[in-house]
Formats: sequence, structure tokens, C-alpha cells
Amino acid sequence: MPLTNQHPEEEVNQLFSRVAGKYDLMNNVISLGTQRAWRKVFFTQLDVAGGADCLDLCCGTGDLTIELAKRAGRTGRVIGLDFNQAMLDLAEKKVRDLDLQKDIELVQADAMHLPFADNSFDVVTIGFGLRNVPDANQVLAEVTRVLKPGGVFGCLEMSQPNNPLVRVGWKGYFKLFPLMAKAFGGNYRDYRYLQQTSRAFVSAEKLKQMMEEAGMSSVTVTKLNFGAGAIHIGQKKR
Repeated sequence: MPLTNQHPEEEVNQLFSRVAGKYDLMNNVISLGTQRAWRKVFFTQLDVAGGADCLDLCCGTGDLTIELAKRAGRTGRVIGLDFNQAMLDLAEKKVRDLDLQKDIELVQADAMHLPFADNSFDVVTIGFGLRNVPDANQVLAEVTRVLKPGGVFGCLEMSQPNNPLVRVGWKGYFKLFPLMAKAFGGNYRDYRYLQQTSRAFVSAEKLKQMMEEAGMSSVTVTKLNFGAGAIHIGQKKR
């Protein structure tokens, strides 16, 4: 299958090292201030039981990882994984500030080649990260491999609005986004990349199909803000 992100992996890694310090702010801007609300909806749909073994892929600065730890509780196991050390450093600070060092392990690794055994996790998540990996299909195959039978995968990601009028407005906003990022002190080219990957990623319907082809069943799709974002929840077949 063709790559879902054509940008060389090392270039992407360097980019995230440059934007790490402003990533939370700009992620909020790129989602029009709604990404926190989206996360709340995400976790109302994701069934995380106390004591669950959880893995958060492309964990970035750790927001989803921390929420997983709160839900899995002291008896759970939560791992946040990212390939970028600058992002993990910021996640580590958040974990320390919340005194969650005993509840969260942070791992630097590639989401396309997970360093875990088959059937290891009850829950795997990824938030705003799948569009940034070179091969989303490979990541989904790895997710299916490391999930326990019946385990749940949740993906929160930018998407493409279906309504033509909303789509026109969304495209117009994305043209302005790099300029807005520059106004916040960011690098125009770096945030143009985030704009491009958000616009170029597969549709919500296509991602559902990819998850099913990777071996997941009962895949549900919830569109957010008229389709600007989407939540996908799937289960590894028993």
C-alpha cells in the first residue's frame, strides 16, 4: 500500500523537536480551540476499565497518556510512546508535576515497529498522531498485533468535512493557519507541514476501512465539528 505521509521520517522528527515547546498551544489553534472538548468525547466513548493495560501511541506531550492513567488507576499499566525525545521530555515534566511517575512509563520508539509482545494491551490509543507517521496501515497492523483479543483501539484525528460549504471554510482556515502560527512565534514552514498533513490525511470513511483491513471489528466513527475531526473506536477480533 502507498505511504500515508510522504515526508521523510527524520525530517518529521526534527520538525517536532523544533515545535515541541509550542505544540500544545498550536494543537489547540489548529482544532479551533476544540481539541480539549474532543478529548472529553473521545474518553466517553473509549471503555478504559480500572486495572487495564494501556498504550498511548504518538503520545506527544502526554495529555491522552495522563487521562488513560487516571482511568486505569493505580492497578493499571500505562505506557506513552513517541519517537521524538523533545515531546517525551515535555510529557515527563507533566507526569512529574502530577506525581504520576509510578503510573506512567514513557518510551521512545517507532509506532510502526512496536517493542512489545503480541496480545499485550487492553487499550491502545493515538491522538493527532496517525497522520504524521509514514505508513498508517503499518501502525494499525502493529496496534492489532499488540492488542489482546477483544482489546479496544481508539483514534482521535483531524478529518475532512463532508459538507461542501464547511469544507470550503475549513480549507480557507488551513491556508491561514501557518500565518497564525507565525504570529505566535512559530516557524511558518513547520506549521505549514501540520496544515498539509491535516488536509491530506485519509477520510474518516477510509480510516474505518483501514482499521477493518488491519483486523479490527465493530468500528464506529464519530465526526466532530461537522467532520473537521473524527473519533474511531475499534475492537480486535476475539
